Amino acid sequence: MRMPARQRCHAVLAGLVTLTTAAVLSVATGAPASAADTWNEVGSDRADPLTESQGLTSVEVPAGSPNHYTGIGTIPTGVSSRGWNHIGDPDASYNGYYIEPYQSDSGSSKMFRVQAPGGAWSEYVHTLSAGEALNNSFVTIAPSGSWMVSGEYGTMNRLLVFPTPGVNPATSPSVNLPQASTINLDHAVRDVQGCDFVTATQLLCSSDDPAGTLFGMTKPLLQIDLSGEPNGTADVSGHVTALRRLPLRSSCSGTFEVEGIDYDRRSATLRVIVVSPGFCVLTDSKTYRFTKS
Repeated sequence: MRMPARQRCHAVLAGLVTLTTAAVLSVATGAPASAADTWNEVGSDRADPLTESQGLTSVEVPAGSPNHYTGIGTIPTGVSSRGWNHIGDPDASYNGYYIEPYQSDSGSSKMFRVQAPGGAWSEYVHTLSAGEALNNSFVTIAPSGSWMVSGEYGTMNRLLVFPTPGVNPATSPSVNLPQASTINLDHAVRDVQGCDFVTATQLLCSSDDPAGTLFGMTKPLLQIDLSGEPNGTADVSGHVTALRRLPLRSSCSGTFEVEGIDYDRRSATLRVIVVSPGFCVLTDSKTYRFTKS
């Protein structure tokens, strides 16, 4: 998740009275569907720019829990005051742990904020390795629970694997959270804002790629098929496929920003946040819903 999105929201909110926007319908269509394009849009919900503009996750444990969202307005003051001023796309494990990824402007570490099933919060800090980008765009927990995947921003050929803080017994808030292994991708990806496990060896990812040169389309929904479930002891490979362009619809014209992603295995529903341009970030940003045909 990149900083300009947060700054753009602040600028729009601060300039609400004077901002004017052409009310011209801007509907961007995707590239022609391929045989792999089987995720069909079935609906959408408004995404609040303060609390639902960065990420989302469905929560299975405890039963009946509401979905969780992240945005500028969900960062606790006590967290942002210590420099953790950007939150990414969160995830919840199947045994009740909830994890939020944070980054700061310092560029030396990342933080994962963890809520245990009992409600207590703790923080796990990862010191950046040589060559590691400071971005902490998302976290997704593997179905086994012990390992999680995180991502950097920009053009990348990898995803990072960590022991799941709070779940994996090798982790502790008092020591550095180490990178355990890597997912090596067979095709570069750009500006991945979120990924979620569909199965133990398949991820769906939302890309905010503005150029479209990697897959022949901008803002793609990506599928990554893994050679094995990440286990932290050995690297795995990932085969990348662009499935479709994500919806870009607004009453305002300009640059959209694709954000977090969630797959709810109970309903087999995929959800992706798309933030609208300009003034319409406040009015018609959407969480789009998809099902697989």
